Amino acid sequence: MSPAIVLHVLPPSHPCMTAEAALRLKGLEYEKVALQAGRHGDELEAIYGPDGRTVPGMTVDGEPVHGSRPILARLEELVPDPPLFPDAIRDAVVEAEAWGDEHLQDLGRRLTWGAMHFRPESLGTFGGGEPLDGPGTDFAMRYVHASWKYHGISAALLAEDLAGLPAKVDHIDALAAAGTIGGEHANAADLQIGATVRVLLTIGDLVPLLEGRAGERIARRWFPEYPGHVPAGAFPAGWVPAR
Repeated sequence: MSPAIVLHVLPPSHPCMTAEAALRLKGLEYEKVALQAGRHGDELEAIYGPDGRTVPGMTVDGEPVHGSRPILARLEELVPDPPLFPDAIRDAVVEAEAWGDEHLQDLGRRLTWGAMHFRPESLGTFGGGEPLDGPGTDFAMRYVHASWKYHGISAALLAEDLAGLPAKVDHIDALAAAGTIGGEHANAADLQIGATVRVLLTIGDLVPLLEGRAGERIARRWFPEYPGHVPAGAFPAGWVPAR
């Protein structure tokens, strides 16, 4: 008998994309509950406790599992095949998944909200619509400002993130060259890293750094559809490293 699985998400969160892709890979049926930004923290805390105020969260027959990595590990227990952690490369996949979570994932938030600070009208495209009009952009400016505060974003931190991005792209290439990611079947590291890169590909300024690289191939393969576009030229001149 299949377990009753409920996935709590906040569109368009990339860790939620990771969890949902893993559920599809395992062939498990689940109920998806899309939460509303702003209220989601309290709703999640009621289910996952005070340390569980972020998405994704999943319940399995009422058992709470919080965070993309614990969710993927729990799914592996429920349905071992196809594996998210193949035996032959298990340790390497675990390490790469952790790197994607701890060192890459936040860039999907900070750089996206950072770019939208300079092009707030683009917020409308992340819901699948057109760039916002004047009144909509007024709202977007307030929303983006609140997101900067929530995520602890600053211009100095953005500049640091951008300066360090080429090394991270190189590291993803190295993981693919080693056979840890980019294989025929998706593993946990593919899904963890690919989801973040897919979000970064919505930022026009970053496409030259990412196109043709292993991260882009993995991202577009496992996450082909993702709304949103921040036109190139959003970040100040000189902030984005040349390829």
